[in-house]
Amino acid sequence: MAYCSVLHCFKRINLPVFNAYNELFVNTLRIQSRNYASKKPVTKGKGKGMVKEVFKGPEVCKDPVRLCTHAVGVNIFKQGEDPLIKPREEYPEWLFQLDLGPPKKLNELEPDSREYWKLLRKEHIWRHNKLHKGKKM
Repeated sequence: MAYCSVLHCFKRINLPVFNAYNELFVNTLRIQSRNYASKKPVTKGKGKGMVKEVFKGPEVCKDPVRLCTHAVGVNIFKQGEDPLIKPREEYPEWLFQLDLGPPKKLNELEPDSREYWKLLRKEHIWRHNKLHKGKKM
């Protein structure tokens, strides 16, 4: 047992007197030296010994011609193909004016905008949760 091996180690390092403090220290080490139980694999179905179904993601298209002519991954239906990419003139103008960069910081937004107040509220909630994370009720 691990408890005996811990005691033998303490005999080798010559602890002065075996008292209550040493016993507490040894018990703490004994608890920490034990291993956790291993998790059982999750099975789908009621019977024992069922093989777990592995989810396979979509195949990645590597064909450069198809990537340039089709909107790959846009089709949400099981049947059918991806739609063709139309010329730029057939799309609305606002589509090309979207800001696709990283989100703006609080000091970069206008104080009277809706996005400013939403971000301010979100940061306040994050700060409140961090402060009260360690408190117990």
